[in-house]
Amino acid sequence: MDKKSGPPLPPYFNLDPKAAAAKLSDPVDTARFAKAAAFAGRGRADLAKRGYAPDGQKKLRKFSTWEICRYLIPVAPAHLRRVLNKHPELPQGEGSGSAKRFSLEEILLLRNHFAEEGVSTKEYRPYRPKGLPAKVVAVANFKGGVGKTSTAAHLAMSAALDGYKVLVVDLDSQGSMTSIMGGQVQDEWQTIFPLLARDYAMRVEAENRVRAAAAEPEIPMDETLTEALTISLKDVVQKTHWPNIDLVGAQLNLYWAEFQIPVWRMALRHWALWDALSSALDTGEALNEYDIILLDTPPALGYLTINALAAADIILVPLGASFLEFDSTGRFFDMLYSTFASIEEGENAARRREGLPEMKFEWDVVRAIITRFDASQQTDLANVIQAYFGDMTNTYRQEFTAMVGQAGESVNGIYEADYRDFNRETYTRGRETFDRTYAEFKEILLGAWWRDDQERKEAENGETQTA
Repeated sequence: MDKKSGPPLPPYFNLDPKAAAAKLSDPVDTARFAKAAAFAGRGRADLAKRGYAPDGQKKLRKFSTWEICRYLIPVAPAHLRRVLNKHPELPQGEGSGSAKRFSLEEILLLRNHFAEEGVSTKEYRPYRPKGLPAKVVAVANFKGGVGKTSTAAHLAMSAALDGYKVLVVDLDSQGSMTSIMGGQVQDEWQTIFPLLARDYAMRVEAENRVRAAAAEPEIPMDETLTEALTISLKDVVQKTHWPNIDLVGAQLNLYWAEFQIPVWRMALRHWALWDALSSALDTGEALNEYDIILLDTPPALGYLTINALAAADIILVPLGASFLEFDSTGRFFDMLYSTFASIEEGENAARRREGLPEMKFEWDVVRAIITRFDASQQTDLANVIQAYFGDMTNTYRQEFTAMVGQAGESVNGIYEADYRDFNRETYTRGRETFDRTYAEFKEILLGAWWRDDQERKEAENGETQTA
């Protein structure tokens, strides 16, 4: 009688070393990396073009009357049609009747018309107090794969559809945000790098004037620093296929900044390296020209991320509802504390010696956002994360849907996807994922602006009473 065969052995038993060796290629040398990179470059271009127009440039799709009235401008479709008939000078879109479609540029013009001529109680333009600067938002976490770039990109697109003017700064040398935004970056001179170099070069020039007066040796200025002095923010900002989103892109060479910044700091110890990005945005008039500046950071707490966090008014920290991501995010907050507390301590010691007021890092809001959420499996852990992080956690948990996955595969954001490619329920649910994230972000944004506006008015009233 035959013995009953047991369950099959796991696949890692009884492997033949000789057969395994036969499957191996020759040992890999450094040249093989170059070959792999070249193949990846060709493949990347091929895959990217699947989400691009035939001429290789990304173009933003047009929006239907249904989308405009449902998501963008609070008017009824019948009223929109009446307004268009009454005002032939307004953009009329393409197509006819309820099938008309409009570009975002045309929608922005329609939005302005309704803001000037429409019902005063409706929000045709988003809130921003006059005279106050843009809000700078850093999306950061040193855990990779938590949805930083996806969150930042969709917030930028949401805000643009809402009528805000947005600048996106890609600080990650992987350049994923740059790809989503259709940016073209040839080298590090088209990234934020020359602006960081410019800030250092300006400080060196000031220091050298002091040293020259004291007959002391000057700090040398190399060709990179000399050239950086000629670069401004406008030189590195590029337009995107979104009419109200501009981009400072990134590419691999941007990573060199992580090595160069500490070298500069060693040569000029009192250079405030964490302030270089803030200075670039300020002197480049970005805080006046844009409403929102979104900083997409690399998955590391390096010098680029420190610059982003120091420049930010609002910090958003995406994480998944898993133990490892919760643990990593807790360590990220710990590193934020030790890094910025150390900067404060060092700077304030010097300021006290010189009789200057002390500095203090402060942010309007810091919020953790739970991303890629699956309510059927992660609710308990998400509740624990929310309990421990408390009011530093967004209320809404960003769900992962099929539409989210498909948008990522085609190098597009959800707002760039045409709803006609999905059934209405799938589109509505997928869009709601980011609409609700944006709604909570917008509430933070408006609250921070309103608070700033009240403080400004109180200060002005105090000055008036004093006078």
